[in-house]
Amino acid sequence: MLSGFTVVVGVTGGIAAYKTLEVISRLRKLGAETRVVMTENATKLVAPITFQTISNNPVVVHMFEEPKQWNVEHIALAEAADLFLVCPATANVIGKIYNGIADDFLTTSIMACTAPILICPAMNHNMYMNPVVQRNLAGLRELGYHILEPDSGRLASGAVGKGRLPDPERIVREIVAILLPQQDLEGLRILITAGPTREWIDPVRYISNPSAGKMGYALAAAAVRRGAAVYLVSGPVALEAPPGIVLKKVETAQEMLDACLEFYPESDVVIGAAAPGDFQPETVAGQKMKKSGGMLRLALRETPDILKTLGKDKGRRILVGFAAETENVVENAIKKVIHKNLDFVCANRVGVPGRGFGSDTNAISIVMPDGSLEEIGPAPKYEIAMAILDKVKSIIG
Repeated sequence: MLSGFTVVVGVTGGIAAYKTLEVISRLRKLGAETRVVMTENATKLVAPITFQTISNNPVVVHMFEEPKQWNVEHIALAEAADLFLVCPATANVIGKIYNGIADDFLTTSIMACTAPILICPAMNHNMYMNPVVQRNLAGLRELGYHILEPDSGRLASGAVGKGRLPDPERIVREIVAILLPQQDLEGLRILITAGPTREWIDPVRYISNPSAGKMGYALAAAAVRRGAAVYLVSGPVALEAPPGIVLKKVETAQEMLDACLEFYPESDVVIGAAAPGDFQPETVAGQKMKKSGGMLRLALRETPDILKTLGKDKGRRILVGFAAETENVVENAIKKVIHKNLDFVCANRVGVPGRGFGSDTNAISIVMPDGSLEEIGPAPKYEIAMAILDKVKSIIG
């Protein structure tokens, strides 16, 4: 399956380093060429000769040791990689990679690598949940690094929590998915909305919400990876659009509806992951409104309902909505799926730490018109996106 691919494996000084031996063994059984780089701390846990035997290639540890071949070895190794795996990835190396520190052979090779990089964190639960580590992981995701979430369970310290290195089988499965991505949505045209809208009060003020667009952008990235043609209609967000999509940027809910209507006739699937504003000012002041020392009353009217409008002319399309609720989550989602003529709604409760607006993770309930539901997460939004696309695929058949 992986014949012709080279996987460079970076091993750091985590207690789970021994599990990487099985990862390499499984990769070789699939036909991959494997090359190993170890940090000095990793060599105190597992001898380099062990990795050399399993990989059938010399192991590199020190930056200035005699090169095995006549070349600039860290550059040559980075260029040879079809995928660079860091397994296990300690908090130390994660911080180095995110902050651009290249002070040993492993981090220097990663800095020179243009292939996909898969990072498998493994550490103590409290260390993994530390906001600094979570910030570094979130930043690496935004830069395009692949992060495989650790498992929960009993750790080396005896504590129970999240931080275990995933099973080698799961790691290899993720490598295969990156090197041989699914193309099961090839031929489908998917319209996705993302981010908030802004409804202007005057030239310097607007009504909006905290949506950062991460769920919609994760859906776009996942759909492209699986072979779909993607139209992304995005409100104002600070995210870089995935390569290979058609991007249309908008500000107001009306602009978002107009853009959706532009792409709608040629779309097979619509996923409304945006959080368009429900209300807009009755009038927009032409100049900045000044304080007068009294009360200001702002008259609001409803914005156009994008999914309801599209649902009136649904045809054979698949329509998927999102429902961010503060109470009666499932009940409100069922009303929305029927009222707007949707195939299903992804409902989530806002205000829960680690979920919803601005978060890198989410947990949703996929609610069907008959009231049946499927719980997904908590998980990174990219994994949630994959699960949503799996549901779309199952409906299409």
